[in-house]
Amino acid sequence: MPVPAELQKSWDSADTMLSENKFDEALAELREAWPLCENDGQKVRTLRQAGDIGTAHGLKEEGSQKRHWQKALKSYKRALKIDPKNKETRRSMNSLLSMMDEKAISVGAGMQFFDEGNPTPMGLVAMVIAGMLLLTTIKLISDALQEDVANPIVSLEVSYVDDSGERVEGIIEIELFQDHAPVHVENFISHTQNFRYDFTTFHRVIGDNVDTPQYDPFMIQGGDIDRKDGAGGYAANWYGYCNGNEASPGDCDYEEWTIPDEADNGLLHSPGMLAMAKTSAANTGGSQFYIVPTGSSPSHLDGVHTVFGQVVSGQNHVDAITEVPTDGNDNPVDDVRLLHVTVNE
Repeated sequence: MPVPAELQKSWDSADTMLSENKFDEALAELREAWPLCENDGQKVRTLRQAGDIGTAHGLKEEGSQKRHWQKALKSYKRALKIDPKNKETRRSMNSLLSMMDEKAISVGAGMQFFDEGNPTPMGLVAMVIAGMLLLTTIKLISDALQEDVANPIVSLEVSYVDDSGERVEGIIEIELFQDHAPVHVENFISHTQNFRYDFTTFHRVIGDNVDTPQYDPFMIQGGDIDRKDGAGGYAANWYGYCNGNEASPGDCDYEEWTIPDEADNGLLHSPGMLAMAKTSAANTGGSQFYIVPTGSSPSHLDGVHTVFGQVVSGQNHVDAITEVPTDGNDNPVDDVRLLHVTVNE
């Protein structure tokens, strides 16, 4: 399949910016190019190029080398998750890993027990210890197996311009309540694992809603995986609904797929809660979501919009985003970017 002209132009522009040491501009160009990718091969090329830029950035700025290289490694790994056999990406990643090892820079995951599916020396030791514990504490392990399975945690890497005028990045971690809203959690995780939330924006930020001052600030909304402006988005899988109406999958284009409401699950709109955005009609959620900031308790949404998660760390970034300048349509003047979303089940 031929590469779209605009995508090729972005790749070339990013390469030029890289040669001029304009690393941040080059990465921004690739973020804009991401929606132009039409197949996995183009996504892999874009992610590998992002990894190459991060690697070069770390070589140029040794003071922040660790941060740039860990981000570059993440880009390479995401590319290999799409295409594990891509030799060029693997060569680039292995070269970076060698440099990180030489500088004693961790890969960002603490003690590493497995590398590409094979146990590391630390992993072998851990397995021996685990075997010994299994033999001596079989009853405790048996009891533990009866406990509830932990909820998945998703990490949202965000970027926004703070009140000092500087662009900052941060991580928002959210626990997903799979027992309370199984369809919503599955839908969110499916979008995440297919990288659809990556390089989208929080397109709607209401921090000073004069119409409902009791909910000031109100919420930050993102997740438009389709149009990036709040007018698009769809369900990750077929859940039996087309634009809110029960239907058969053959009668509905995938861009009209929606999910059934689970708003009667007892979870309320308190600060830090994650909920599904939708129209005023029932069962019209798709991919868009919103997070409630500190000081907001929009109870009028309880039982209408499904709450399915809660921030466990990074609420300060949610609150900071509510302070960004917006236009008359609640769109941030400077993009509030959702760079990457990952899930740790």
